[in-house]
Amino acid sequence: MKSVLHFLCIFWCLCSYALSKNVYARPDTVSIGALFTFNSTIGRVAKIAMAAAVSDINNDPSILPGTKLVVQMRDSNCSGFVGIVQALQFMEKDTVAIIGPQSSVLAHVVSHVANELQVPMLSFAATDPTLAPLQFPFFVRATHSDHFQMASVADIVNYYGWKEVTAIYIDDDYGRNGISSLGDELAKRRSKILYKAAVRPGAKKSEMASVLVRVAMMESRILVLHANPDSGLALLLLARNLGMTSSGYVWIATDWLGSFLDSSPHPDMELVSAMQGVLTLRQHTENTRRKRKLASRWSALVKRDNVDSRFLINSYGLYAYDTVWMIAHALDAFFSRGGNISFSIYPKLRDIAGGGLQLGAMTVFDEGRLLLERIRKVNFTGATGPVKFDSDGNLLWPAYDIVNIVGSGLRTIGYWSNYSGLSIASPETLYIKPANRIRGNQKLGIVLWPGETITRPRGWVFPNNGNELKIGVPNRASYRQFVSADSITDTVRGFCIDVFVAAINLLQYPVPYKFILFGNGSENPSYTEMINKILTNEFDAVVGDIAIVTNRTRVVDFTQPYIESGLMVLTSVKRHSSSGWSFLQPFTIRMWCVTGVFFLIIGTVVWLLEHRINDDFRGPPVKQIITVFWFSFSTLFFAHREDTRSTLGRFVIIIWLFVVLIIQSSYTASLASILTVQQLTAPITGIDSLVASDDPIGFQIGSFAENYLVQELGVSKSRLRALGNPDEFKKALELGPRNGGVTAIVDERPYIELFLLEHPKFAVVGSEFTKSGWGFAFPRDSPLAVDLSTAILELSENGDLQRIHEKWLNDRMTDSQSQTNDLESDSLQVYSFSGLFVICGVACLATLAIHAGILVHKYCKHAASSPQAAAALSSTDGSSSRSRLRAFLSFADQREMDTHTPRASREKAAALAGVGGDSIGGVSASSSTTSVSTSTSC
Repeated sequence: MKSVLHFLCIFWCLCSYALSKNVYARPDTVSIGALFTFNSTIGRVAKIAMAAAVSDINNDPSILPGTKLVVQMRDSNCSGFVGIVQALQFMEKDTVAIIGPQSSVLAHVVSHVANELQVPMLSFAATDPTLAPLQFPFFVRATHSDHFQMASVADIVNYYGWKEVTAIYIDDDYGRNGISSLGDELAKRRSKILYKAAVRPGAKKSEMASVLVRVAMMESRILVLHANPDSGLALLLLARNLGMTSSGYVWIATDWLGSFLDSSPHPDMELVSAMQGVLTLRQHTENTRRKRKLASRWSALVKRDNVDSRFLINSYGLYAYDTVWMIAHALDAFFSRGGNISFSIYPKLRDIAGGGLQLGAMTVFDEGRLLLERIRKVNFTGATGPVKFDSDGNLLWPAYDIVNIVGSGLRTIGYWSNYSGLSIASPETLYIKPANRIRGNQKLGIVLWPGETITRPRGWVFPNNGNELKIGVPNRASYRQFVSADSITDTVRGFCIDVFVAAINLLQYPVPYKFILFGNGSENPSYTEMINKILTNEFDAVVGDIAIVTNRTRVVDFTQPYIESGLMVLTSVKRHSSSGWSFLQPFTIRMWCVTGVFFLIIGTVVWLLEHRINDDFRGPPVKQIITVFWFSFSTLFFAHREDTRSTLGRFVIIIWLFVVLIIQSSYTASLASILTVQQLTAPITGIDSLVASDDPIGFQIGSFAENYLVQELGVSKSRLRALGNPDEFKKALELGPRNGGVTAIVDERPYIELFLLEHPKFAVVGSEFTKSGWGFAFPRDSPLAVDLSTAILELSENGDLQRIHEKWLNDRMTDSQSQTNDLESDSLQVYSFSGLFVICGVACLATLAIHAGILVHKYCKHAASSPQAAAALSSTDGSSSRSRLRAFLSFADQREMDTHTPRASREKAAALAGVGGDSIGGVSASSSTTSVSTSTSC
């Protein structure tokens, strides 16, 4: 019985193992379909690569053991309709997977069929980024999406500093969606597609030529060509005939050109001459063992296929090879997990009958989702490198070689990867390092551009379409030195116009333009409205006294400022005579108080340090208080008669005399300035006092000062008064706020300087509270703004800008600005002398601490030699504490004899001290029992 049970257990285990491996479920043959164009750059290579992959798989016992893989190839012959029919025919023959289609257009259609019949479709060439797993879950992209290729193109454009490109593309799903992705990637880098030139699929050369002519009329010279090999090569040949491959142009071709050149051992020399200087991309593949092995036997494979022409393998051929291996690995995992190939009738086709299409023959792959799951989870090393999908259904590590066509060959100038961006190191070496997309680390090699130059092309020219730039100019009513319209000659003139014309003349290319006046001439126009006309394309630029402010920079680009500007406060001033109390103005009240307190502190500190040893600081209390005041304040004017004997006292006096010297010098200078120089006064002192008041404020019509006062400074709009010209400025200031005028005017610096030249009785108060300048406005990312900025800098360096300034504006500077930066001299603050007061205070505290330490030490020695004092020190009750304090104060108040005086003099002084005296501490000499032979009460 035990042996039977043992046998059954072994049999059950073997059955379980067999079932787990699904040995009995593996079919002898598995058929998959392949749909692509045989006679194409990609198709020729893919056909041989897939045949080689099938042979390698069937000869490898480690993959699909006991099962033969069969790939049935169908030629779509570049026809979408033929491709659809052949895809449907595959569905009639119980195909478990389809390789292809090659075309993105066909993939969009066939993917719907694959979704319904649940047949995985793996394409090695359909790169349209809109073929997403969300819409087409059974579509598997076995190559890299054009989303990554367009990101690499955008990084190249950004690397060289170009802002606008022209896109030339085939107008189908492949071309449109690829260029749409390019536009999104450029927008992330603050660049854009200036013009999209669509070419009809199958267009004739005459149609292509008309498209290129329109491209040549655009200003952008950065041309991105996204096409198929047939149309792309035809466009390049036509571009050469039209002179569009000469110096100044930049051509960036997507990977269609790289694949064509890789597979062409001997390209036509006429084609090569049209490609000189072109940049193209190539899907980057690692130098794996399978890739080397396939490349080494490629010639033999081509000969075995009996094709007439000879061609080399390209990256798409490598991806086609890996796609077959991808299906083999997925099928192997599918069978190992119990997958079974079975089909059932598609229920939705039951009601469709008649005709010769035999739609009822099409069946649903029952376990298609399981096979799809196995495909999504493949992980092996193929000819292209590691083959693995991420969570979004994209192959890992998308990367491209960046190739420059030079002579008859290709020169790799760098690489792009989604991991680290542009680099001159291969992506495999960067994957083991942290990702680094910092702009400074993005590098490419030297490029030989069209025209055989290594100088980076500017990337744009003025459009050759015969249209003139429409330049808006403010028709000012005031300050016409900056911009003015001459009604007699019908021209525009002024400082700003001359600067613009001089800068335009420095450009290396012609720029036709015409000035268009904006405004009625009777009052200054709104500059905000004029700039907004750039957004509506009514103006191509705006030239004039345009202030560069934040709100405007959000909608347009400005050139380099050609004159400094900023808001200032203009007000009326009047002369005033000094009062009888002008001598108090140099210091603030706090400064006077702090200085007086320090005089008393210094006198007190010196008295404490000198009281025991200096007779000048002894005597009755009233006399000593007077001495403290007299000694401290006398240091301000002359040398005091009291002598200081202690070292600490002399140290304090030295510090204090230094402080007094600084304070006295500052007071003298400030008072002299008040009494002799500052003879003007104004109702306000600057923008802060102006905003804090309730008086009306004037501003120039059209200036940004109005919005700045309301939005930035919070001034009520009811306080603002619009003024049109200098005469209105003068009248409003003279009337003042009480008579219907204004207390001050806020305007830009150049206008105020011109106003002050003719009206010196007004002045600027405070300082310039905004910093900006005047520039010329252009649309966002306009290359002309960049070139004009360079021209303005050149005008500044060669002196032409200064000469234009002297021509239109009086360059003399009035004294008003220097006078009124501070019309009323600010009184000196305590903060200005805080360092001196801190030093003096620290010195006083330090000397007092040292003096206290010495005094305590002497008292302790004295107490040790006196029995009564020792008894007082040793007592602990409250009355004894008061006694100890009185004893210490008495000791501190006693006169300390100078050890350098003769003994007879000391005895005489002691005898005189014994007769009588007074004590500041209130303890009489007769009551003191702690006196010794060398000390006495005062």
